[in-house]
Amino acid sequence: MQSKKKILFSGIQPSGDLTLGNFLGAIKNWTKMQHDYDCIICVADLHAITVRQDPKIFFDQRYSALALNIACGIDPSKSLVFMQSQVPEHTQLSWVLNCYTQVGELNRMTQFKEKAKKYAHNINAGLFGYPVLQAADILLYQTNVVPVGKDQQQHIEITRDIALRFNNLYGEIFTVPELSLPSFGAKIMALQEPTKKMSKSDENKNNVIFLLDKAEDILNKFKRAVTDSEKSIHFDLEKKPGVANLLTILSLITGNTIAQLETLYQGQGYGKLKNDVADAVIACLAPMQKRYHELRADLSVLNGVLEHGRVHAIKRAAPTLAAVYTALGFVSAAK
Repeated sequence: MQSKKKILFSGIQPSGDLTLGNFLGAIKNWTKMQHDYDCIICVADLHAITVRQDPKIFFDQRYSALALNIACGIDPSKSLVFMQSQVPEHTQLSWVLNCYTQVGELNRMTQFKEKAKKYAHNINAGLFGYPVLQAADILLYQTNVVPVGKDQQQHIEITRDIALRFNNLYGEIFTVPELSLPSFGAKIMALQEPTKKMSKSDENKNNVIFLLDKAEDILNKFKRAVTDSEKSIHFDLEKKPGVANLLTILSLITGNTIAQLETLYQGQGYGKLKNDVADAVIACLAPMQKRYHELRADLSVLNGVLEHGRVHAIKRAAPTLAAVYTALGFVSAAK
């Protein structure tokens, strides 16, 4: 019997190593939400190939992303976890939705414009149509809630537009999903450039804490984190973005409020704050790193998770695709 809980869908690309920003801004929230929602989590490997990938590295990255998500607390017994490319309904529905998405809508996508500049040598149709596949990912499972960062809000808005357009033509085929934005800590900033988001693709690795970084590397990166010329430790995103970022990270890991941390560090120097943030991050990541290496040492466990996820994801996805095919008048609708 299918759960009566609201359905939550989210995915994460396996390109590059996952970061502290991925964990605090997304995965950590999923681990909490899986107790209250019917959570569907996919490793979005199809999305990753809009950028050229080395096949051998990419193969390993897919397993690493899966192992890291599980090590961070995503429980395959509570959440449906699978590899996007192993569920063909995603690409089948994506093609249909391409025919119900306007070029003008895709031209307005900020992320496409940004990536087109970054990858000017490879502006492919997949990069342009990325939001349509993302819409298919979400709509396929009759998703109620999509937890994303602010940078993905535009993609959820176009997903809603596509769903409403299709429903207006053919009846209530899709659930129209709602966006869920974290109230605090949705965006962890780069350590050296605290006005921009921490990104796994950043060329300056001192900007980024990777989940598998060694303790000494984490400490050194935080020691080099940019702050400001003042001495007071208080939260001010505009005037003190570096300090605000450090306080945000420490708050998310320790559970202390920003106000509590400001009181705690009154009269303290930046060196003390940086060391404490580093220590908290190291302690937080240590058990996750241990579990990750255990999982990567035994592919049979990960393959078991993937097979279970594949079978159940197809069962969940097939009725939606069948309803779409039937609505469009295809013979031999998907089963």
